[in-house]
Amino acid sequence: MSIHSLDNARVHGVEPARLVDELKRIAVEQLAAVPGGLCRPIEEQLQDKLQLGFSSAQRRDLMSVLALRQRNATHVMRFRELIGRSFDDFLGRAMPARSDIPLGLVSEGELEFHLAGQRLAEEIGRRYQQPLELLGLRFEALSRALGAPASTNPVGAVRLAGAFLRTYHDADLSDTLQPMLFRQYEQELSKVLGDLYARLNSQLAASGFHADLRRNAEDAPPPPVVRPVPPVSQAALHDSVPHLPPQPAANAGINVFRVSAEARVHHQRLRDQLHSWREASRAQSGHRANPNPSGQQSSQGAAADVRRSIRPEELLSVAALVQRDGARRFDAALSGDGGLCLAIREQLLEGARSLGLDPEQACLSEHDEDSVDLVGLMFESLLDTHALIGQARKLFARLVMSYVRVALTDENLFVRADHPARRLLDALTLSCESNEGASPQDRELLQHAAAAVSRVVAEYNEDLAIFDLAASELQDLLQQQRRRAEVVERRSAETVHGRERLLQARLQAAAALAQRVSARPLSPVIAQFLEDHWQHHYVQMLLRDGQGSERCNQVLALADELVGIDEAAARADGGRVAERVLRLHAGLVECLSSSGLDDQVANEWMASLARALGFPDARRVVRPLSAMPQLADDGDDTRLLQVVGGHAALDYDPAVAERLAAVGPGSWMRLADENGEEGSVKVAWISPLTSRLLLVNRRGVRKLVASPQQLAALVKAGKLMDEAADLPFDQAMRHVRHRLSEVAAAA
Repeated sequence: MSIHSLDNARVHGVEPARLVDELKRIAVEQLAAVPGGLCRPIEEQLQDKLQLGFSSAQRRDLMSVLALRQRNATHVMRFRELIGRSFDDFLGRAMPARSDIPLGLVSEGELEFHLAGQRLAEEIGRRYQQPLELLGLRFEALSRALGAPASTNPVGAVRLAGAFLRTYHDADLSDTLQPMLFRQYEQELSKVLGDLYARLNSQLAASGFHADLRRNAEDAPPPPVVRPVPPVSQAALHDSVPHLPPQPAANAGINVFRVSAEARVHHQRLRDQLHSWREASRAQSGHRANPNPSGQQSSQGAAADVRRSIRPEELLSVAALVQRDGARRFDAALSGDGGLCLAIREQLLEGARSLGLDPEQACLSEHDEDSVDLVGLMFESLLDTHALIGQARKLFARLVMSYVRVALTDENLFVRADHPARRLLDALTLSCESNEGASPQDRELLQHAAAAVSRVVAEYNEDLAIFDLAASELQDLLQQQRRRAEVVERRSAETVHGRERLLQARLQAAAALAQRVSARPLSPVIAQFLEDHWQHHYVQMLLRDGQGSERCNQVLALADELVGIDEAAARADGGRVAERVLRLHAGLVECLSSSGLDDQVANEWMASLARALGFPDARRVVRPLSAMPQLADDGDDTRLLQVVGGHAALDYDPAVAERLAAVGPGSWMRLADENGEEGSVKVAWISPLTSRLLLVNRRGVRKLVASPQQLAALVKAGKLMDEAADLPFDQAMRHVRHRLSEVAAAA
């Protein structure tokens, strides 16, 4: 293989050593700015927390971040040097590691720092597994062309994590600041790694260093031996970063086709259910397995037996030919005009006919039928379980054939949670769900989603790196969207909380008034004052100071004294009445001022009060109490809750209500609105006053505010699914399994 690789390099006119230097230049150029982008976002996060309360720990973290910013130039230069040393190590140019550093025990903080670095390497390796696999194989071929022993990928996950550890090994990082720095480093890497890995892979491929993941077993090198990573000493942490031991999970040697036995069992069970579903569909429609586009029917007899299965390479050629076609047909199918599985088959058969294959003489193999049906059912379920309408549905329709191509060549699409195509579909769904382009930011997100789809449709040619790059770009935008959504959530919660506090204050004021005037005959002037001005003033004091405060007690005492004065006036106790009214002058004026009356009007009212109280025989009556105030929201809650009764006699399961009452903020559910459109909603806030839950969509926009009992009634009505949160792809596949199991149970 080394001779072959060297010959390839010579044919392409590239000297391997010069190629490594060029790759080094590209990597240093794209990665060098990563440390420079770490501090400002963290500083902004800490500044945001100041609005909620300032603690000594946050003060220390903020000071540490400011210190890091002052040393930013040093960190950038150190990081550049470490990236360059990785390539020098690949060429054998690296300086020998120092041996004069004394060995010693690693402190608990240093150990945690190193363990966090290992977790970072695992996350990078998982996220960029496919391009790292290709890049690792190509660097392996390059090292053999150089005549050197096989070495690790200079920009592999372990190398990047090690460079980060070495750059910040002497930084003062608290237990709360350290994970923030690691997360921000991972986020900054995501902005460049997808493009960097794609560029390095392209450069190596153009120079003749190819990686065939589907090579025959007899031509492939033996699989690497996975050894446990030894603990790194303090000396190694400082000086041996370019010599970190290879980790197959993050560098060359990853077997992208190796999955757990349990996952394989689940996938095979899904295929068995799919076969039963397909047989039931055929029996119901009376069609054979591969209906032709004209819709002609024929029995499963001799005609079906003589058809040969379309060879995989033929089917892949057909799928590649029609990858950019069929969006209109698929859009119609996803809109309810026929099934998507049938639309995919028709598109493939039309493409086969254009290549000279007669659909009457050839058919899909059972394995290929499984792939087509799984993609079709998955896309249908994805649109059933998420609010993807209008432009979003058209975007997903354009992607259908690309995912058929992926499924035909890589069944890991349905097995591995970290598959690049799954990550892109998750990112697209999160970008488009509930997104009507109402704000410039939402429109920008839709535009980037459309650009990602166009790029995949135009450029995908069995290299999954295009999916990984598109997913990474969208996920960066989604991070910004989540921060904006959190702001909208807080505003919605503050609005609902404000209304509930106002309602609670009105209820308390109404109860206090009823306690003082119920069944008591009062003069009209006193009764009107208590109902209008006093009650309003007491509500204001409750909102400002809270029940039980000194000012609230003074307002209550004012009402008690007015009632007592009116009773004294009825007994003709004139002198004492006048004296008591004068003592209340300041409180009465303040009370009237809350209603917007100035001093002159207040004095006039005081005069009318004095005149009214001067006649003991004036008519006094028991006034009927006003209706208790009710909470009225201006959202869509009323229409949605009408489906569960809209009154106290709700039909719900108490156990479900109890479970919903125990959920916490951040829990995800699925909610169908009054039009039947289903989408994801999150518990953004739980009222401390009424225990009602505020549910918002992906954009942070309020969808519903309801009590646990009302939500339980929605669950019973089939409008709310209170299940655990899953990524969109996982949720869609669970929906597919449920759909297939129902058919199997009915058979």
